[in-house]
Amino acid sequence: MKIDLFNHFFPKRFTDLYVKTGVVGLDIGKRVSNIPTLTDLDARFRVMDEFGDYRQVLSMPAPPLEVIAAPDKSPELARVANDGLAELVAKYPDRFIAFAASLPMNNPDAAVQEMERASTQLGAPGAMFFTNVAGKPVDLPEFSPIFEEAERRNLTLWIHPARGANFPDYLSEEKSKYEIWWTFGWPYETSAMMSRIVFSGMFDRLPKLKIVTHHMGGMIPYFDGRVGYGWDQLGTRTSDVDYKALLHSMKKRPIDYFRMFYADTALFGGLSATKCGLDFFGVDHCVFASDLPFEPSAGLYIRETIRCIEALDITADDKDRIYRRNALRLLNMESKTQKSAP
Repeated sequence: MKIDLFNHFFPKRFTDLYVKTGVVGLDIGKRVSNIPTLTDLDARFRVMDEFGDYRQVLSMPAPPLEVIAAPDKSPELARVANDGLAELVAKYPDRFIAFAASLPMNNPDAAVQEMERASTQLGAPGAMFFTNVAGKPVDLPEFSPIFEEAERRNLTLWIHPARGANFPDYLSEEKSKYEIWWTFGWPYETSAMMSRIVFSGMFDRLPKLKIVTHHMGGMIPYFDGRVGYGWDQLGTRTSDVDYKALLHSMKKRPIDYFRMFYADTALFGGLSATKCGLDFFGVDHCVFASDLPFEPSAGLYIRETIRCIEALDITADDKDRIYRRNALRLLNMESKTQKSAP
């Protein structure tokens, strides 16, 4: 069995209430109309049928709920989204093994409550949110209860990059050009978020926290030298903040904290990047994911991702960990699905 840990779908009621009516934004309406597998179950099932014993963990696509709605409205959007995804998992267990709950991150108290409701009442093994909360970094104290509750309940967190064209490539400009905000901006967003979590001391406070980073941990694996020996010298380049004291207070080298994250294989057929990420995170912290349905043709990213995993010089047991067993551990489903073992 292959478990696709990071892909996206709009449940019907959310689509009817917020997507078709334009609440989520005008541009997303055009995008959704061009991607049938984002809202059409039959279209998605046709793609999934190509890959045999293949199941998905569902999550909501962009935009983030906190971008769509104000703090007094976003909790209701989260409830509608999570109820819809939970219904799909219950109705099609052979297709959808679980879902990651959406959280109204611009209302942290409501986010904690919704994570509790989704996990205890709907069976969600965790939650997904984005690398920033309407521009705020996720390591701010106001978001700490969300991470604390996730560790306390042994829930997994999926974190998806978020950046738009309004984030310029140069200070002299007003917007990003040529979709640089997506191609390189999203990996940077992921890397910046991971760095803020590491240097905020979150892993020292919450050592059992489980975080899945999208797209194989962004830039971190490729820059392991800078992350490693470079950040071992934290503070030598800064005169107005005592980062040396921060470095000495950390229980591990910075690079060792980065290896505590999990990373998925949603690299759009990038074999070199897959090898690099596997070498950095290790086989026990890599999980299969395709980022369906944002490919140029139906099923392309799944096929390309499988091609990359099959091309790796690793054992069949290691491949099974990436395809299935690591996901089951993150989903707290190891004992439940032992019969699916090859």
